[in-house]
Amino acid sequence: MLFFIILILTYASGFFLPWWMAAVIAFLAAFLIGKTSKQSFWSGFGSVFIVWIVLALIKSIPNNQILVKRVAGMFQLPNWLLILLLTAIIGGLVGGLSAWSGMLMKKAVKG
Repeated sequence: MLFFIILILTYASGFFLPWWMAAVIAFLAAFLIGKTSKQSFWSGFGSVFIVWIVLALIKSIPNNQILVKRVAGMFQLPNWLLILLLTAIIGGLVGGLSAWSGMLMKKAVKG
């Protein structure tokens, strides 16, 4: 349940809000409906990981990956898919750590 809530809200916000709203969404979702720290982290990580891959593909496929290929060249990577994977891992860590923080905040408030 937590996974799908973070996934849907992050995807919807990805088109018109800043990137860091994924952290806010994951934090609030885990704070409100999270059950365990482990579940919160992996729900946040997995959902933001998937959303960032999808959003990056939606924005880069129509222009034939011009910008992504240039960034991959700057980092001396052989393939633009590695940049996509790196982006998704960073987003997943942001989502996972913020969801985990939300769960820890919930535990701290409860006492």
